[in-house]
Amino acid sequence: MCGIAGFCNFSMDFMLDREFWNNTLVSMRKAVAHRGNDNTGEFLREHAGLSHTRLSIRDLSRGRQPIVRRMHGSEYAIVYNGEIYNTDELTPELARAGYIFETTTDTEVILYAYMHYGLDFVHRLNGIFAFAIWDGAAERILLVRDRLGVKPLFYTIKDSTLVFGSEIKALFCFPGIKPETDIESFREIFGIGPARTPGHGVFKNFHEIRPGHYALFTRSGLQDIKYWDLESHPHTDSYPQTVEKVGFLVRDAIRRQMVSDVPVCSFLSGGIDSSIVTAAASDICAGNGARLNTFSFDFRDNNLYFTANSFQPERDRPFVDIMLERYDVNHTYLECDENLLADMLYPAVDARDLPGMADIDASLLHFCSLVKRENKVALTGECADEVFGGYPWFYRNALMHAGTFPWSRDIGTRTLLLSDDFIRELQLEDYVDARYTRSLQAVPVLEGESPGERRRREITYLNIKWFMQTLLDRMDRASMYSGLEARVPYADHRIVEYVFNIPWEMKYREGVEKALLRTACRDLLPEEILFRRKSPYPKTYHPNYERLLAQRFRDIIHNPNSPIMSIIDKKKALAFIEAPADYGRPWFGQLMAAPQLMAYMIQVNYWMEKYRCMV
Repeated sequence: MCGIAGFCNFSMDFMLDREFWNNTLVSMRKAVAHRGNDNTGEFLREHAGLSHTRLSIRDLSRGRQPIVRRMHGSEYAIVYNGEIYNTDELTPELARAGYIFETTTDTEVILYAYMHYGLDFVHRLNGIFAFAIWDGAAERILLVRDRLGVKPLFYTIKDSTLVFGSEIKALFCFPGIKPETDIESFREIFGIGPARTPGHGVFKNFHEIRPGHYALFTRSGLQDIKYWDLESHPHTDSYPQTVEKVGFLVRDAIRRQMVSDVPVCSFLSGGIDSSIVTAAASDICAGNGARLNTFSFDFRDNNLYFTANSFQPERDRPFVDIMLERYDVNHTYLECDENLLADMLYPAVDARDLPGMADIDASLLHFCSLVKRENKVALTGECADEVFGGYPWFYRNALMHAGTFPWSRDIGTRTLLLSDDFIRELQLEDYVDARYTRSLQAVPVLEGESPGERRRREITYLNIKWFMQTLLDRMDRASMYSGLEARVPYADHRIVEYVFNIPWEMKYREGVEKALLRTACRDLLPEEILFRRKSPYPKTYHPNYERLLAQRFRDIIHNPNSPIMSIIDKKKALAFIEAPADYGRPWFGQLMAAPQLMAYMIQVNYWMEKYRCMV
């Protein structure tokens, strides 16, 4: 993985002050150098500049970017962040067409594919990607993001100049671009956050290329084009055929995502999703005479303080141990204590440029930094729940028919600490409802579908477009902050497209969520894990963590210079600190309950202070 940045303006000649604009490109890529700093490069021409900082995964010695090629007297250049998993299938046809490869990188394949096939080339790519291509022949910049939004790509337009980068922070390095916020920024933070409306950059006039979209920037301006979306089709395969195809697609995605010129590891939680990925990856490694590195995450003293609830029924550690009995992997148990977790809330905001999933982001940020000491590439179990229907809102009626985003039902909890005046100004109910309604209108309807099946199709669509994007956002920033490439086999678009149209009765059988995935991969797992109840990403239950949060939040509240005091109610906040923490009623997802609300407010205050955010 890598970091990219750049700019384009057709009414300017950047070559007239070449040193200044080249230094601007350097500053932009330095801002995202944590994404990979094995080598760097800049490309500057009359109307455009591209910059790249590289985490070398393939063709370690020759893969420096930008890659520049010429054809028919015109120049083409690319900066790219991601991995293309079908490179070996695309290369032969391009070679037969006369393209000469100077590297074995997928970057060069993407550029040649664009030069050869034109804009339709993106449909041929299987992978995770965000890239920019300068097309000297057509005089345009092309910005492309993968189908599911695994890799980020932000942009803004300032005085006719398109400015873009892998992370928001890169854009702030361009002259004249400063962090600005408005009331809609705070509607995102308190109504939608830690998620974001697709394409919304939270900062004023900041945007993100939406998943499955590309943008063309020409002399006429910016044109946004959707090249992929979920489609509804009748599912005609029998149950045995469906099981067989799902089993093939999952294994094939894992196999493809093992491609690398450096060793690949896996995250192993002991849950079904990561265990399937680990099992298949371990078998592939063993077939090549290698041993897979695996890592599990937990918190200090969770064996003493863990409290089971309906969302998190049991600890992960015993199930990790069961996997280790079956598979010969090189495993490392990683832990985080409550003091470090509280401290990591702030760099988690630095990594994301926004408040995030509080201590969930913070812990993942820490764990990824430890994994990076051993490996550059990791396979994860992310996205299986969104695709195969693993969350309770797929089958619990109260959640499924909540009339809003089911992972974020209670606006009241979100506004609990805000001042009454600010609550009235935000009008969050209207803001959230408008986005929910618009998303439902975009769901592809299948004629003749029953109301129940249609509702589950809506829930699946919302999960893939909203909740899954939040988790992919979290994984990218947490991993890439330490230059660790996290891959997500379950987000292979072939899996998503196929499973989206499988009837619920095939996905959920005999009261077991993700029964289809379990059946399709049952030969890979011990029985204890195959039928394990879903348990989400771990979090700490150590009482000292709540005390740390309470003290830090109290210090913020008593400091009149704290920026968040302009929007929260001091009496409400102090009363909340003294109230018993409720872990069983999450206000976002399954993990963000009362302690995480305090942690989120700490992050919001830090964000407002760092970027001087005002309403």
